[in-house]
Amino acid sequence: MPNTIFLQRVADLYDTFKQHDSQQSDRLQRYRNIEVESAQLISQLIRMQQAKSILEIGTSTGYSTLWLAEAAQATGGQVITVEIDAKRSAEAKRHVAELELSEIVQFWVGDAADYLKAAQEKFDFILLDAERDAYENYWPDLKRLMKPKGGVLVVDNVISHAAEVNRFIALIKKDPDYMSSILPVGAGLCLVVTK
Repeated sequence: MPNTIFLQRVADLYDTFKQHDSQQSDRLQRYRNIEVESAQLISQLIRMQQAKSILEIGTSTGYSTLWLAEAAQATGGQVITVEIDAKRSAEAKRHVAELELSEIVQFWVGDAADYLKAAQEKFDFILLDAERDAYENYWPDLKRLMKPKGGVLVVDNVISHAAEVNRFIALIKKDPDYMSSILPVGAGLCLVVTK
């Protein structure tokens, strides 16, 4: 169970990030962090799975990264988080350090497609919350990086932005090596598990 200091700080950050987003007319200037209930569910999934190797595609300012790191601390795991925007990654790094989770998180700045192509590690748990138009191209590498038999991929915004991810979700559903479900939590999560 996350401690009181952690819960208060992530609540404060969430409010700050939401306020920032409400003042931005350009979608790309918004932080677009995951919803509280989605973050809590992801934390629970990591604990249930006892995930040790965790990958996040789309750090933004680190709200979800904090939840991943706090859960990884409980399981003895490590998080690698990928963000294309160096300023956002630096801000996320500050928040992680503030909550004394730096030893658990490795930050990678650059295009997620480049990271995914180069990565060799198998991950217990992957959170995908980035630019949705790239997801279909990510799928072959995501499959390669998911641990066989029980590896988990969680995709955010599958209800709120269904039209943008429908083809990606259909691609997953057609693949006989994976089971998937859409969960009406937050902006909608797609939970994908290797068979």
